[in-house]
Amino acid sequence: MKRVLITGAAGNLGKVVRVKLKGWVEVLRLSDNAELEPQNAAEEIQCCDLADAEAVMRLVEGCDGIIHLGGVSTENSFDNILNANIIGTYNLYEAARKHGVRRILFASSNHTIGFHQREDMLDADSTMRPDSLYGVSKCYGEMLASLYYDKFAIETARVRIGSCFDKPLDRRMLATWLSADDFVSLIKRVFECDRLGCPVIYGVSANSERWWDNSKVNFLGWQPKDSSDVFKTAAYLQPRASDANDPAVRYQGGGFAGAGHFED
Repeated sequence: MKRVLITGAAGNLGKVVRVKLKGWVEVLRLSDNAELEPQNAAEEIQCCDLADAEAVMRLVEGCDGIIHLGGVSTENSFDNILNANIIGTYNLYEAARKHGVRRILFASSNHTIGFHQREDMLDADSTMRPDSLYGVSKCYGEMLASLYYDKFAIETARVRIGSCFDKPLDRRMLATWLSADDFVSLIKRVFECDRLGCPVIYGVSANSERWWDNSKVNFLGWQPKDSSDVFKTAAYLQPRASDANDPAVRYQGGGFAGAGHFED
């Protein structure tokens, strides 16, 4: 591939991916609705509001693949989620179809399945149980990707990202943590494999505590190397929850499952 588009390049995850993918392809086209500056000659900057269909059409032109990290990344108002995550994702897939892009990595979320209990082991075929409007928007994105694969043969890795931070921020993240290096190795594998299809992949490192089974995507050959185990004895992770039936503790979505409706 010569040119790969990264949407949401100014976000926390986009910033990390941008740096770690330096030199991977000839050109990284970086986009966000926030200001960006090129850091080297192999970067192209194109500011874009994903809800603007014409702008997205221009954004995708000339790209060989897309890493779609853009949109609202937490719970928010329905209007904001609608424009960025629903309309924006549709615009991106339509642009990909019209410009002949054949492979996409869609940054979905563990919040598509956040209302499963923590003792449930999930795999790619587990029922969606979103824990928020944000989670619903990611369910929509996964289904849209499925449609565009079945109807137009656009392959998509639907990556349900866990918690991609430098380290787990709380006890829940001992199960959901995804290191940046493991995420980048997954990105590369998604675009390098001969055949992808439209799999659901749980974006999680090789943690001993786990809720998600990736065995149905073993054909990819992706093997995460890092583990949250190195943080298990950290003092800040030791206090147990006082109420095991608190929705934030009971369900895999954590605080998203425990929070009230955003609009209230």
